[in-house]
Amino acid sequence: MFKVRGEAHLPRRLVQLYAGLVLYGVSMGLMVRAGLGLDPWDVLHQGLAERTGLTIGTVVILAGALVLLAWVPLRQRPGLGTVSNVVVLGLAMDATMAVVPDVRMPAVQIPLMLGAVVLNGMATGMYIAARFGPGPRDGLMTGLHRVTGRSVRLVRTVIEITVLASGILLGGTAGVGTVVYALSIGPLAQFFLRIFEVRGLPPAPSVVVRRRGRAGPGADGPDRPDGAVTDRGVAPGQG
Repeated sequence: MFKVRGEAHLPRRLVQLYAGLVLYGVSMGLMVRAGLGLDPWDVLHQGLAERTGLTIGTVVILAGALVLLAWVPLRQRPGLGTVSNVVVLGLAMDATMAVVPDVRMPAVQIPLMLGAVVLNGMATGMYIAARFGPGPRDGLMTGLHRVTGRSVRLVRTVIEITVLASGILLGGTAGVGTVVYALSIGPLAQFFLRIFEVRGLPPAPSVVVRRRGRAGPGADGPDRPDGAVTDRGVAPGQG
């Protein structure tokens, strides 16, 4: 059973969690339809989908489940949001792509890509602020950070470069959208986290491990509350 904190706010948090996850999946589908480049994990998902013949949403679900299995040796504990993330994103992504056609005109592609990035930032703020745990990919990052003692920034950079390079080799689409996403998702997530913050919840523990002999808030970057890292995005200050 998952531990649920802030029972007084539970209905609002549940609505916010699932609305955020659905909108996140929608934004992923819109990014694909824009055709101008995806975030690193979706470059990998798209490449795998092209190689296997599965829908990209199905690949998102399977990849999320495999990453979640990697939590076991890292002794990470999933939350309701973690498990929901695995399933909901892929379903919402496939549903979006079923109703939104490919676009080929730059006059449509560019606004669609920019709108998808902003929607992704809003969805990120919604589901993270609900405080039901990080997504599987960010749990992998924080778990490796805790086990290795390396900085969150370094661990995330290594993971995302590896994922992006693998996706490109498999035929995934990287482009201007990849760059726009990387540069803007942190500020957007930070803005929307403030908008959707659920006030009155108890403080959550930090996911940042102090380096020996370097105690204090700046030891490895700012402290982050549990779940305050964006799945497949860069949380404010973590980039």
